[in-house]
Amino acid sequence: MKIVQRVEDIVNRSLLPPGTRIYASGTAAAPQVLFRQLAADTSIQDIELIGALYQGDVDALFSRETCRRITHRVIFNSRHTREAVNRGWAKYQLMHLSNISTQVRGYLKPTVAMISVAGPDNGGNYSLGTTVEGVMDAVETARANGGRVLAERNAKMPFVLGDTVPEAWIDYLLDTDYPLPARPIDPPDEAERRIGRIIAGLFVEDRCTIQYGIGKVPEAVTDAILDKGVKDLGIHTELFGDAMRRLVDTGVVTNRYTRERNKFSISTLFLAGSQSGYDWLDYNSAVQSRPSDYTNSILTIAAQPHMVAINSAIGVDLHGNIWADSMKAWEIYSGVGGQCDFLRGANLSPGGVPIIALKSMTAKGISKIVDMCPEGITTTAIAADPVVIVTENGAFDPRGLSISERVVGIAHLASEPFKTQLLQKIYDSPAFHHAKGALTDGNPKGFHPYETL
Repeated sequence: MKIVQRVEDIVNRSLLPPGTRIYASGTAAAPQVLFRQLAADTSIQDIELIGALYQGDVDALFSRETCRRITHRVIFNSRHTREAVNRGWAKYQLMHLSNISTQVRGYLKPTVAMISVAGPDNGGNYSLGTTVEGVMDAVETARANGGRVLAERNAKMPFVLGDTVPEAWIDYLLDTDYPLPARPIDPPDEAERRIGRIIAGLFVEDRCTIQYGIGKVPEAVTDAILDKGVKDLGIHTELFGDAMRRLVDTGVVTNRYTRERNKFSISTLFLAGSQSGYDWLDYNSAVQSRPSDYTNSILTIAAQPHMVAINSAIGVDLHGNIWADSMKAWEIYSGVGGQCDFLRGANLSPGGVPIIALKSMTAKGISKIVDMCPEGITTTAIAADPVVIVTENGAFDPRGLSISERVVGIAHLASEPFKTQLLQKIYDSPAFHHAKGALTDGNPKGFHPYETL
């Protein structure tokens, strides 16, 4: 390994000639100094850059001018890449998080891995920091193809235990020191708190294994779990944030009853609201990183006892189609990510519950519960996926119900006046498979209103 003093010595046309295909660390581990040099060095032409959910000071890399000489393949959009993807300057790679490793090794085949690291430890190994997903696969594939591994060692990057890279695998290393991207979360509002209470009250019990990400609903779920007083939870997730840290710190999470019974929580991505959250991760044996073909494997998820997987969505239609990656047919908001992996894995888990949690309306007062999904939209869960749907108005469990019973139950998740409009549409339409028989004065089958909890 060669330690370089200048970024120009690690990012240049000589090391990155035309035809180079780079896979880069994403999320909070995006190598920002290397990225800025990629954007600044206009002699670097006709290369590809692959990665997911880039955070930090990376906007210059996705400008229209930079995209003319660098072909971006974005696996999951962030606010930094959204314009480039939706204006056609960058390509959207549609894939499950569980499938990244397979695609990297078998199809994308990078010749350069551009990574962030921390370390070394006493064994001479470097942590991949806050992002693993397909990074180790990229490192191994690049080396197998005679390529290079370029690393940025940020002094503020935590050494997250788990997958590590031997020093001998790194060709060039640049030392940097800058703040990691932080994602502070505002306090949940009352609708989000109601969602949290519903989920914890109905579905989270002692010895469950849980999965959720970051945001106001996860914060509300955490509050409700702590209020309920459950114990011996396990964490097997794709994204570990401050909400889950609270569960670990209070002793609610022990991981004694997960499949591995390993006493530590497992994730493939880590995001914190401040540097103190990243410092907490440093050499912390309460958490460990794993690649996404493990964390998001449906088989691994299904083997967890009482897997409660909680994910969000942009919208739901009356049949139960769910979309979370796009807002219009051609407009990609985020990405497929790992939602499908965890919904389907949780459904196969003994006692597991796959959950989609969303507020019933947007901030502009538009209903997220609609009669049919937008034309041409991609769905992250289809109607045949037996997913529990939760809004602030209640929870609907479709398992064991007919499609006519489902449409009525889903309509009850909406707020007024949309709920009445949807029920009237169901009553008037012959297309809902005799749904009139499911319309009663009481609560429909499978629906648990918030007021009864």
